[in-house]
Amino acid sequence: MTLKVVIDKAACCGYGVCAEICPDVYKLDANGIVYVDDEIVPDGQEELAREGAEACPQAALAVVEV
Repeated sequence: MTLKVVIDKAACCGYGVCAEICPDVYKLDANGIVYVDDEIVPDGQEELAREGAEACPQAALAVVEV
């Protein structure tokens, strides 16, 4: 199963909870807004990527199957 991260950048307020939970997937830019190097979740990071997305207070992240 392949998972992809979907980001609603307009909703991101820069709390950084996602990056704290799953720093291998979620990064923060100079303004604290989330981004990913690759939208495909690396093998072994699926659960943490989901946890990071679910922890977002603004619901700016989703992890979906592709």
